[in-house]
Amino acid sequence: MSKIGRARGFACGAALGLIGALVSTAAMTTSGFVLFCVGGVFVGFAAAFSQQYRFAAAESVREAYAPQAVSVILLGSIAGAMLGPEFAVRGESWIGGAPFAGTFMAIAACFGVACCLLLLYRDVATPTSRQASVKVRGLRQMVARRVFVVPVLGSVVGQGVMVFVMTAAPLAMHVADGYPLSTAASVVQAHVLAMYIPSLFTGVLIGRFGAVRVMLAGTGIYGVMVAVGFLGREVLHYGVSMVALGVGWNFLFIGGTTLLARAHQPAEKFRAQAVNDFSVFGLSAVASLSAGMVMQLFGWNAVLWASIPPVLATTAVLVWAWRWHPGASTWAR
Repeated sequence: MSKIGRARGFACGAALGLIGALVSTAAMTTSGFVLFCVGGVFVGFAAAFSQQYRFAAAESVREAYAPQAVSVILLGSIAGAMLGPEFAVRGESWIGGAPFAGTFMAIAACFGVACCLLLLYRDVATPTSRQASVKVRGLRQMVARRVFVVPVLGSVVGQGVMVFVMTAAPLAMHVADGYPLSTAASVVQAHVLAMYIPSLFTGVLIGRFGAVRVMLAGTGIYGVMVAVGFLGREVLHYGVSMVALGVGWNFLFIGGTTLLARAHQPAEKFRAQAVNDFSVFGLSAVASLSAGMVMQLFGWNAVLWASIPPVLATTAVLVWAWRWHPGASTWAR
């Protein structure tokens, strides 16, 4: 995107998703597992591009409205959360003899529409000659700055803890505690809604209280998640804990994204955002892979215990940033 712009970059990402969905459709019709994995890789590439939408939205408005712009992008995930299961259920039998091939055809159509719409995006005006003449920091120098580390840490821990606990919770409910899959699914659905519905007001809260304070509220809500999880193993405990997990993630993720937009020069934005997303979703993958192992070997309480140190560390860093960092007065407003 730094070479060809946001619009064509995003369109390329959607095109990769279109290819992946079509390959997956072919895999369903031929029962080809390896081919299905290849399709999944391409869809993953598309997902990586789509994670940059929130940064593009923040760049397209005045700085004061950046939190609201990021919130609107995340609200779109609610529609995705509703459409995805519908495609899975309804598309299973659309193509005779090839279960779920119709589902991937529908996904391919969505990527095709997205590709066309994304080409309508207009890139932010290029920097002036004065801005362009500013020396661009090296990658190591850029990521070592405290104003960069704070938002990335918040987003990394927010996403990592969320994925870690969310992956283990349905296993704990169904495998360990014997609840029906439908019950576990309902709790996960409540969690997903709790992740995105707060976006209706998170941007307003950041504008009123500052991103750091909202992120601190997110770590506090994570503390509620852990405390409720320790209180019991009833459906209510799981449900409240997972809803708190979703709300805490929302505050940390949107707050971190908002701060990151202020932590670098315009010429550095693509590298800064790439490092951020690689860190966030790389750790997310590790958390997802390790959650099942921790759950299997040590149980649900161990999952909760393992979540405490990163949350406490992030809280300490955010308190420090709010009180002592040179930019804390701006962040706190």
